[in-house]
Amino acid sequence: MTQADALTLLLTRLGYHHPQRQFLERELHWTTAGKRGESRIQKKFNEFYFEEEFHILWDVNLKIDNWPVQMDGLLLTKYCAIIIESKNISGQLHFDEQTDEFSRVNSTGEKTVMDNPKVQLNKHIRFLTQFFKLKKINLPVTGLIVFTAKDCEFISKPRGVASCKTYQMIEYLLKILLAFPQEAETIKLAKIKKLILTNQTPYKHPTLCAHYFIDPKDLQTGVYCRICKTLTMQRDKRSWICSSCGVGDAYAHLLAIQEYFTFVETAITNRKLRKFCGFESRAVATRLLRQLDLEQIGEYKASSYYLRE
Repeated sequence: MTQADALTLLLTRLGYHHPQRQFLERELHWTTAGKRGESRIQKKFNEFYFEEEFHILWDVNLKIDNWPVQMDGLLLTKYCAIIIESKNISGQLHFDEQTDEFSRVNSTGEKTVMDNPKVQLNKHIRFLTQFFKLKKINLPVTGLIVFTAKDCEFISKPRGVASCKTYQMIEYLLKILLAFPQEAETIKLAKIKKLILTNQTPYKHPTLCAHYFIDPKDLQTGVYCRICKTLTMQRDKRSWICSSCGVGDAYAHLLAIQEYFTFVETAITNRKLRKFCGFESRAVATRLLRQLDLEQIGEYKASSYYLRE
């Protein structure tokens, strides 16, 4: 389940007057825009041509002990590794070198102070440098911030890091590469790529209720209908039937269980499943849970079910 899908479903379970609703709607907007921006970068990268060997990796998730990072893109060459940081931020962009603050002014003149992407990129460069050191890889690391919104305007740029718009990305990548000594030692890029892919560690997000300070009791119960996009599925024999449009879906509970793990907590019981989905049969809940590849701890009424690692 993508972050955008999770936020959409979470909003379905919140009342229209819930105090966190407007904030979550903005979060959904930013998340969706961010994914569009990453898609623009990947499409633009198809124009990248370099005579030497190179490898591009997207959505790289790595971890050193308890330090996880997620990089939007990583370009591997024998001269250097370039971290590509995608930012979908519209409006006029201001980088204040005196305070190290970053802000944007939107079309209505409203100013918003935001996290400085320069800080995030430098953190990722520091991480990957350390990761390579631990793996005994001698490869310099640098980065590029790509602003993907079509209506963004640089009023000032951050010093010390490269930044550009999507249409400028290829030229900036080539400029960065040419700045490194062209007499580099022999590096097995395919081996480095394989090492990174082998060490991919998906970031474990906290449950959305915990992350957004929502009381799970505020969530509306029921099973989601993919046609009506409402919580209107009712248990009918061995299937689910939407009380609104009449569509049937024998596996509608799978999404509901996934929602529970994503929104509420990492363990579910028979009683909690029945309450979350809005039905009463203990036998049905037991059958549904045992059909899944979940780790069961305890027996009978004391059983709890967990997602396997």
